[in-house]
Amino acid sequence: MQKSECHGGVQLRNRVTGNCDQRISSSTQIKNRTTVQRSKSSSSTSSPESTRKHPRPSDKLNPKTINPFGEQSRTPSAFAAIYSKGGIPCRLVHGSVKHRLQWECPPENLPFDPLLITLAEGLRETKHPYTFVSKEGFRELLLVQGAADKAVPLLPRLIPVLKAALAHSDDEVFERGLNALVQLSVVVGPSLNDHLKHLLTSLSKRLRDKKFKEPITSALQKLEQHGGSVSRTLFVKSFFPTFSHIIELTV
Repeated sequence: MQKSECHGGVQLRNRVTGNCDQRISSSTQIKNRTTVQRSKSSSSTSSPESTRKHPRPSDKLNPKTINPFGEQSRTPSAFAAIYSKGGIPCRLVHGSVKHRLQWECPPENLPFDPLLITLAEGLRETKHPYTFVSKEGFRELLLVQGAADKAVPLLPRLIPVLKAALAHSDDEVFERGLNALVQLSVVVGPSLNDHLKHLLTSLSKRLRDKKFKEPITSALQKLEQHGGSVSRTLFVKSFFPTFSHIIELTV
């Protein structure tokens, strides 16, 4: 009898001990899981991505926090880069009615190479002040005395730049390129004829748009006026056989 009771007591103690061991084991597992989760959360919060500061809305309004060469303009154009470094010898003067350029020295004393080409490249800009500086600088430089002698040697390098402006998808860029082409023809005259074939394809495509028919027609008239009979033949026979009436308006 005592042996059975003793044996039963041993079994009872073993059960209790087993239960305690299971509880301790489960408790240990829970603690381990909690420790692992805390370590993961702490590592994630201390990672470079989590510690990286996010821009505040007010930062956009603070000029000190604006990086002009940030993501929005990571690769500035050649003209923008030159302008930002002071490579264009003029500055924009804001007027109450209209803006104007103030040159550091008289434009007639400035070398056209590479300034005129740089200004022509700026015609493809779409942001202020680059748009105004490029178109007005190009126009004023061609108005100086002796501009023809300086501009004619640069035509092989100027024409591809003007072609890029005329082929641009932005309507305002196209208009600036068209005006610059007319201004150039006034200065260089028939010297432009040998290069017109590289430009007329872009004009022909834009003629399909009704809003550009009038300005292109006017430009062709002026190009023919300053280019003479050679440009007339080129317009009528080569690229614009259906627009012979454009030339007739100038006769």
